Amino acid sequence: MTPSLREQFERLALRLAELDANLADPQLGADIQRWRALSREQAEAARVVGLYRRHQAREADLAAARDMLADPALDDAEMQAMARDEVTGAEADLGRLDGELQAALIPRDPDDERNAFLEIRAGTGGDESALFAGDLARMYQRYCERQGWRTEVLSENAAELGGYKELVLRVEGDAVYARLRFESGGHRVQRVPATEAQGRIHTSACTVAVMPEPEEAEEVQLNPAELRIDTFRASGAGGQHINKTDSAIRITHLPTGIVAECQDDRSQHRNKAKAMAVLAARIREKERSERAAREAATRKALIGSGDRSDRIRTYNFPQGRVTDHRINLTLYKLSQVMDGDLGDLVDALQRERAAQQLAQLETGAA
Repeated sequence: MTPSLREQFERLALRLAELDANLADPQLGADIQRWRALSREQAEAARVVGLYRRHQAREADLAAARDMLADPALDDAEMQAMARDEVTGAEADLGRLDGELQAALIPRDPDDERNAFLEIRAGTGGDESALFAGDLARMYQRYCERQGWRTEVLSENAAELGGYKELVLRVEGDAVYARLRFESGGHRVQRVPATEAQGRIHTSACTVAVMPEPEEAEEVQLNPAELRIDTFRASGAGGQHINKTDSAIRITHLPTGIVAECQDDRSQHRNKAKAMAVLAARIREKERSERAAREAATRKALIGSGDRSDRIRTYNFPQGRVTDHRINLTLYKLSQVMDGDLGDLVDALQRERAAQQLAQLETGAA
C-alpha cells in the first residue's frame, strides 16, 4: 500500500470518529434528513476503516512471523513451520485486503444504482443504419433479459425496410446505469447490407445515449411556460383505437429545443407523464455533458465523456469481431455479443474506469 493511500485511510478514520460524535448528539434527531445522510456516511466509513484496521493487524502478524523466522535462536522445526505458514497466510490476506481497500476508495456515482433511459438513433448509412439500430435494440434487450431487468418501449420510429430511425427504452432493475453507462457514443457497423446486390461491405453508424432516470426529488424543475405540448395519433400496432385517438404526446422544451415523446400507452395522461420524465432526463444529461466537456478541457476522460459523436465501438461482421476503441479491446465473438452477451465488454470498461479513478486519487493525494 502506498503512503498516499495510507494517509487517506487515516484521514477517513478521523472522519469516522467525527461522525460517531455527531450521531451521538441528541439534537440531531430533529433534522431527520441530516441524520440519514450522516448515518449513511458513517456506515460506509466504518466498513472501510474496518478493512483498514484488519489490514494493519495482518501487517503486524506478518512482521512478527518474519522476525521469528529471522531469529537465529529459533531452532524448533515445528515453530519454524508455523511461522512460515503464518507468513504465507498473512501475505495472501494482505493481497486480498489491498484489493478491497483500493476498490473502497473509489468514489461511488450516486446515479449508478438508478434505472436508465436508453436511446438508439440511426445515423449515417440510410436504411442499413436503421437496420443496425434494430440489431442494437435486440442486443440491449437480450442483455437486459440476462441481467433480469425489465425494459419498456417509450417511443419508437420504425423505418420502412425494418429497424428504427429512433427508439427510446426505459430499463428498470438493479444497478442499471452502472452497467449501461458505457454504451453512450457512436456505434459503427461494417457488413454487407441486406439491400446490397453486389456483396460489397458498407460502413454505417448509430448513436446510443444512456441517461440515468432522475429521482422525483432531483428531477429538473420544468416551467410550464417553457413547454410546448403537442398531441398526435400514435403509429404502429394498436388497432382502431390507435387510429381514432390522439393519445400520443410530444413535449418540446423551448429554451433548449430538446424534445421527448411517448406513444406506447392508450392513456394520454400516462404518455404525458412518461414524456415529461424522458424530457427531464435529457435536460439533466445535457447539463451533465456540458459539465464533462468543461472538465475535459483540462483532462480528457477515457470513459464516459458523454460525447455522442465519439466512435466508441466497431462491429465487423465479415471478421466476426467487435472492437471497443476506448480500451483497445477486440473480441472475436460478434454473434454472442449481438445476442446480448455484453459481459466481457462491460466488465473490462468498469475495470478500466476503476483503475483510472484510483490513479487520480493517488495523484491527488501525492
